[in-house]
Amino acid sequence: MLSTRLQALPREARDTLFLLAVIGLILLPQGPNLPWWCSTLAAIVLLWRGTLAVQGRPLPARGWRIALLALTLVATYSTYRTLLGRDAGVTLVVILLALKTLELRARRDAFVIFFLGFFTMLTNFFYSQSLATAFAMLLALLGLLTALVNAHMPVGKPPLMQAARTAGGMALLGAPIMLVLFMLFPRMAPLWGTPNDAMTGRTGLSNTMRVGSVAELALDEGIAARIKFDDGRVPPRTTLYFRGPVLSRFDGREWSAPPPFSRSAAPRNLRVRGAPVGYEVTLEPSNRPWVLTLDAAPRRPELAGYELFATPELQWVATRPIGDMVRYRAESYAEFESGPTRRSAVLQDEVALPPGSNPRTVALAAQMRADPALAGASTPALVQNVLQRLRTGGYAYTLEPGLFGDDSADEFWFDRKAGFCEHIASSFVVLMRALDIPARIVTGYQGGEINGVDNFWVVRNSDAHAWAEVWQQGAGWVRVDPTGAISPDRVGQFRRLAPQPGLIAGAIGAMNPTLSQNLRAAWEAVNNGWNQWVLNYTQSRQLDLLKTLGFAAPSLQDLALVLLALLVVASLAGAGWTLWERSQHDPWLRLLGRARQRLRRAGVEAPDSASPRQLAARLSERFGSGAEPVRQWLLRLEAQRYAKAPGDALSALRSEFRRLAWPR
Repeated sequence: MLSTRLQALPREARDTLFLLAVIGLILLPQGPNLPWWCSTLAAIVLLWRGTLAVQGRPLPARGWRIALLALTLVATYSTYRTLLGRDAGVTLVVILLALKTLELRARRDAFVIFFLGFFTMLTNFFYSQSLATAFAMLLALLGLLTALVNAHMPVGKPPLMQAARTAGGMALLGAPIMLVLFMLFPRMAPLWGTPNDAMTGRTGLSNTMRVGSVAELALDEGIAARIKFDDGRVPPRTTLYFRGPVLSRFDGREWSAPPPFSRSAAPRNLRVRGAPVGYEVTLEPSNRPWVLTLDAAPRRPELAGYELFATPELQWVATRPIGDMVRYRAESYAEFESGPTRRSAVLQDEVALPPGSNPRTVALAAQMRADPALAGASTPALVQNVLQRLRTGGYAYTLEPGLFGDDSADEFWFDRKAGFCEHIASSFVVLMRALDIPARIVTGYQGGEINGVDNFWVVRNSDAHAWAEVWQQGAGWVRVDPTGAISPDRVGQFRRLAPQPGLIAGAIGAMNPTLSQNLRAAWEAVNNGWNQWVLNYTQSRQLDLLKTLGFAAPSLQDLALVLLALLVVASLAGAGWTLWERSQHDPWLRLLGRARQRLRRAGVEAPDSASPRQLAARLSERFGSGAEPVRQWLLRLEAQRYAKAPGDALSALRSEFRRLAWPR
């Protein structure tokens, strides 16, 4: 068996294999974040070092290590064009940790690896603070502590389980201190950045939209945001439009958002009606400055640590990218109007089309204007006519439309008649502009689903959507979702185009169709609890904790004072524990120690290794019969220890000790 073979190995080989396994656990979550060559080289080095340990062969010469280090530096610079920064730094740390195992000869080398391993553990949180990452690093922490304890057991071949129990006890003893520091240590922004955004070919949001450049859209089932509606009252599903970038500039192929020329504390020209909807959003890190809200939010969301402003397009934007998971409150109105109510030069950009772009669509608009049935038709009538064309013209909603050419609207309306939401919204807006109707594209998220375990409304990246807004006289900007005309289920019933399940998920779904969904909901609810109580434990929540402790207006200074007070109390408790532990030592040994001190003051040699009988003999040699009572007392003390003396004999000896006339 494998365990038997491992036990048969020399201790050095066994301990080395265990340490290599722990290092592998530390590096495993970094795989998706590292260049392929880095993961491959680290794996080869660890396997090489393990083979050398099992076979008992000598470690490679120094030249090999220098060559591998030089290769790493060259490869890192070639990959990142720098040796500094987060990604390049993590790559170097990972390789250095692996290469250090090739010179693991003495305990000193092991200690270097231990502490380099602790540092490498932290780098995993540069990329992900998820519950899975935290659990993996907890196992790695216990593994490193076990290896560290084992290294302090130089004698024999102690079992690893014994070191693991000691390491676990150390971790449990330190857990209360870690909890207090987590609760009260001042919250600070991370010192690292976030991964670069790479949404090409996947569902998600961007401030540009290049129509037709993606032949097949991959559904990203990752969570974009979680929403907790006040009192659990979820608005009608058809109104769940979470506003993102508004794209009004078109160069014939790509839509882009205009720069925010004006910044205001509240959206301008926004007119709301009805009752507001209150909710709390937990937004996943996006490395974008967009703060998602339901259409439309007239007041600034309550997001601590960020300065927010409203754009003229009703979008809330932060002054810096949101690189961490954040939580904020917002209030929105489902019934609203925005923008100017009369046509003016301000709307000219929303009518512009590049010269010569999409000629067949422009011709279709001219044909519609020339139709007697539409002569003098209002904007709502023209919009309804186009939506009817989408409903009855054989158009389809698909994630695999193929690549489009430069005139993507022409291809959609007349050739392919299929696309996902960006094709549909773009083609619709191009036709509206050709009809001389101001129109623009709004991107964001539409819909979502309820998690039945924790009752949070979950919005995924696969819910990313694009719709249109057209301008109407007297009403301003009005939302129109042309995708709903082609596929009502996309907006109403929320029957999404779903990706093919994986092998395990497919097998579970085949056995029990609802089991896979329930398992995912339970796992996401657990992750949400981790997000709400750990990752979102912000400075404001720390101050709220102080309020519950009786502070009327808590501040960071109060937080520091409470933390200092707890540290003082913990120190006093530790001192008290030490005194109590000392009092629990063997009372017989303490009494013998006091006797040794008396004898030493009298000039009798009394080493710590001497027994009471030996001390009695040395006392007689020095003082003869003049110290007979003390000699007899020492003999009775030894008898109490090794003979069958009554239990209260030690108390009697302790009382007699105080009455004896000790020689001087």
